Amino acid sequence: MAVQGGSTGRPHGAICRRMPLGAFMPHKAPSQSDIREVLLEIYAANDRMNQVLLEHLEARAWRAKPPGLKQRGGRTIAAIFAHLHNSRLVWLKRSAPHLKCPARFDPHRCTLRQTAIAHRRSAARCLAMLEEALSENPDRRVTKFFRDSWMPIWPAGATMFAYMFAHEAHHRGQVIALAKQLGYPLPAYDASIWRWDKFWEELGFTSGPR
Repeated sequence: MAVQGGSTGRPHGAICRRMPLGAFMPHKAPSQSDIREVLLEIYAANDRMNQVLLEHLEARAWRAKPPGLKQRGGRTIAAIFAHLHNSRLVWLKRSAPHLKCPARFDPHRCTLRQTAIAHRRSAARCLAMLEEALSENPDRRVTKFFRDSWMPIWPAGATMFAYMFAHEAHHRGQVIALAKQLGYPLPAYDASIWRWDKFWEELGFTSGPR
């Protein structure tokens, strides 16, 4: 797998090898031994989806108050992205304390550019955490998933991956809906989070989704 940015030094968030869109090898179902690599590819693509939203979001929507709510009610789009980043830090500090965490984010001060950079960094650390969590190495250091202090602790594994992905997918939906409500809808094509073949190509995964 070619995923960059974590402590492993693998490429993430950058194009590793240029190929024409659609030039992937024919898709085939992964073997059981490949499932770990597929899940890691999906998590790398997960952050690419967030980056696409940040790249195309209208700046005026960043701190605009959600319509129909009280002055302090509801999260702004800036606050949603800060929450995503800060949630990753909670998981990292509790589940993989040996990995260095990026700085925590203040939802009232972070800019679009700062958020994009911070998301790339925290995603790279989470990817490194998942590499260990999904490993069969008996000496792996990530064996438990601590979601928060008041939540039950889970074994680290595929369910950990699913929870992390679902959490961000939920909030991506909020961002898309809120941007539209605010009068700044994201471009239907350029900001689409469903162009998975394109994300796989951008990340250098020559096999495409599988």
